[in-house]
Amino acid sequence: MDLPAQIRSGLQGQGLPPPSIAWIKTAMPNRNPLPPLPALIATVKTRFLAADLTNPALFDSPAPAFPPNASNPEVREVKLTWDIPVQVLDIENLSKSKWEQVEELEAIARGEQTRGREIIRLPTGDEEDEFAVDGQATQSAINGPERPGLQGKGGSAPAATRSSTHRLVLQDCKGQRLYGLELKRIDRIGIGTLNIGEKFILKRGAILARGMLLLDPATCTILGGKVEAWQKDWVEGRLTRLREAVEADGRDAC
Repeated sequence: MDLPAQIRSGLQGQGLPPPSIAWIKTAMPNRNPLPPLPALIATVKTRFLAADLTNPALFDSPAPAFPPNASNPEVREVKLTWDIPVQVLDIENLSKSKWEQVEELEAIARGEQTRGREIIRLPTGDEEDEFAVDGQATQSAINGPERPGLQGKGGSAPAATRSSTHRLVLQDCKGQRLYGLELKRIDRIGIGTLNIGEKFILKRGAILARGMLLLDPATCTILGGKVEAWQKDWVEGRLTRLREAVEADGRDAC
């Protein structure tokens, strides 16, 4: 088995949808000698999770995508019959007021996230490094980034988020977009814990009802990742829209 095929096999072993061999070749580092296979797999994984799924070179054809008429609101309920990779384009906490969302986003923009009455300073740069100084894969690239301050004691999500309901905009590799609504609470989904461009796997059996995906921990696997430019634009754009909505509500109340 040649090196790109070994990398592809390694990615599949970590639960990622297998990218095309041609794309893997472009994602491999341009250095000689190449680092060991585990480091190569970690690097390609990092670049995959930061990629745009709509890149036509990313998957072999036919790429796994939403079924035909997936957005048709007249279809009462169907179950997906294959696994589908998607990326997050938008997230909204339906359980919070507009002003609470403004405060939350402002804290994120400052690199802060609240936990109870404690303010946790979060890293604002890239979450993953491709290589350590000696050329070996970093632990975060192999095992996924740590997220300090985003979990409470015992590794559970902050209590304030357990009753939240989020609505996402999810996009498949063909550019099709669907809303995803939490049917059951998924701890990783939250403003400040979920990134724009982050990758999901919607598993076979996930429910699609009235043109909306119902998200359940049993049929939704979060892979991680982020598209840096999308994340920045989303935070800035959403803050602007929310502030304008809050000001409009205030004028209407006068």
